[in-house]
Amino acid sequence: MLDRLVSVARDRRLASCVLTFEPHPREFFTPAAAPSRLARLREKLELIAGAGVDRVHVLRFGAALAGMAPERFATEVLKDGVDVRWLLVGRDFRYGAKRAGDFAQLRTAGATLGFEVEAMPDISEAGERVSSSAVREALAAGDFARAQRLLGRRYSMSGRVAHGEKLGRELGFPTANIVVRRRPPLAGIFVVEAELEEKRQTLQGVASVGRRPTVKANAAPLLEVHLFDFAGDLYGRHLRVAFLAKLRDEKKYGGLPALRGAIEDDAAKAREWFSRHG
Repeated sequence: MLDRLVSVARDRRLASCVLTFEPHPREFFTPAAAPSRLARLREKLELIAGAGVDRVHVLRFGAALAGMAPERFATEVLKDGVDVRWLLVGRDFRYGAKRAGDFAQLRTAGATLGFEVEAMPDISEAGERVSSSAVREALAAGDFARAQRLLGRRYSMSGRVAHGEKLGRELGFPTANIVVRRRPPLAGIFVVEAELEEKRQTLQGVASVGRRPTVKANAAPLLEVHLFDFAGDLYGRHLRVAFLAKLRDEKKYGGLPALRGAIEDDAAKAREWFSRHG
């Protein structure tokens, strides 16, 4: 979809632009039932920029936008706000208050307001329709080969390393901790590669994504990464973590000694995975 956008913009000598919402509309209406986040806003912006898009408009989704009629959205946001000349959406795109606007209505509005509207056809990979739902399903199952096939890249999470409770250091396995502010699409223990973005240095490791039930009840989700053969201060650094294989689900242990034994086993299995996969 981004390739098509960039190509048309180049041919028409226009700036390519992506319009996105933050938060996701379903996070605004039904936070508990909203789909898991595949990417943070920063990650989304980085990926869009990497595709060659000139700019991004991020609309804060709140009550005012949620209550905007389709006609007002087309006029005030698309025409007056972005000055759109050509618009690409999915054929099932809905917009405006109560999702009242559809593709046909948007095309009619475009004809009146002076912009063209095109529908993006479904994209299939290995016979499967590419969709965010399919990616979430693959990640939840730990099927990273399928997720990579659908995404066209390895699935990763990124963020700035924050101070934690230093428990990993006490157990002999220091971790880089990244707070996960939205529900992640996967949970458990994983084989990972982590890139220090400032240095473009890639390191092997093992990671946990979850709520650490052995340590704290009802904790917020956290990404914890133990990097092999690394010594250094990562606090405040930006880390991108690519997921390669799932080792197991998260589990509550009877105490810290049992937890330490499990981490030792996870680290050994992750090192073995790397030795087998070169």
